[in-house]
Amino acid sequence: MQACAQRMSLSPSSAQQLRVQQQSRVVVPGRRRCVAVSASAAVATKTLKIGTRGSPLALAQAYLTRDLLKAAFPELTEEGALEIIIIKTTGDKILNQPLSDIGGKGLFTKEIDDALLDGRIDIAVHSMKDVPTYLPAGTVLPCNLPREDVRDVFISDKYQSLAELPEGAVVGSASLRRQAQILAKYPTLKVVNFRGNVQTRLRKLQEGACDGTLLALAGLKRLDLADKATSILSTEEMLPAVAQGAIGIACREGDDRSAAALAALNHEETRLAVVCERAFLSALDGSCRTPIAGWARKEGDKLAFSGLVSTADGQKVYQTTRAGSLTEADAVAIGRDAGEQLKAEAKKDGTVFDWA
Repeated sequence: MQACAQRMSLSPSSAQQLRVQQQSRVVVPGRRRCVAVSASAAVATKTLKIGTRGSPLALAQAYLTRDLLKAAFPELTEEGALEIIIIKTTGDKILNQPLSDIGGKGLFTKEIDDALLDGRIDIAVHSMKDVPTYLPAGTVLPCNLPREDVRDVFISDKYQSLAELPEGAVVGSASLRRQAQILAKYPTLKVVNFRGNVQTRLRKLQEGACDGTLLALAGLKRLDLADKATSILSTEEMLPAVAQGAIGIACREGDDRSAAALAALNHEETRLAVVCERAFLSALDGSCRTPIAGWARKEGDKLAFSGLVSTADGQKVYQTTRAGSLTEADAVAIGRDAGEQLKAEAKKDGTVFDWA
């Protein structure tokens, strides 16, 4: 995993760009306050503790964050300057039940949020699709790293694609979003709950628990397992989860030192896309019992968005698209408007969703 993270480290030109950013005031995206100290001075005081889950993928993302911080701030290359703290979350402890049955929101973040608030860690690294649309009071999420590929992949030892699966074939997936989109296009397939980290699900597949499964390409790439993909699904065939492929890093509100470090790492294009998608999810009041997909991206000089909400059986699917400027105000407005539209359409159609 360390080798994987090192391969994704900044190029010399990118690292130089980050160092240039350190010389100016630190501006936290989405906030008006400006910290009037250099970033280098702000992060050079004590060990910066990075909180993360303990799964191989979560650790790969934490190592990536560590390496980006070292590239941006030479003083953080010193021994003891950075420390990775592993925190076990509720979602990691309960693996035999669907997420929707054990609480849904915050299952992979609550314990990490608690550690952040009580000072056991200074920054928290999250897969953004695990982060609820609300943030705990006292925390901010000012940083998104450059986004990985948002697409899903199909993996099978027997078949080359979902279209090749015969009637009654079993697809394993814990994601209601994936389940609904599969059933909408291939209603004769059987979809079963399939939880665990990437390695666990690959092992279950090899053991014959199902005929095929779907995983995020981003996670496979970060684990150096992209060769496990049998085929890559287009976004037309499988619209991704909100914030899929995006890593978010949170810190305490008012912690100028951590804010300085994160300002140097933030990728604004990714952050705006995630803001848009999360506004869509928030407008829908989406829970883990509702299949929702959303994808915002830069197209030319515009922000384009595609959104979807569906019944769990895939029988009714509501979709929409939007476009606007690459600004935070438009990102929020586009996402919120798209969510309100689909919610109204479903209500008018008499479709009942299990909203949060």
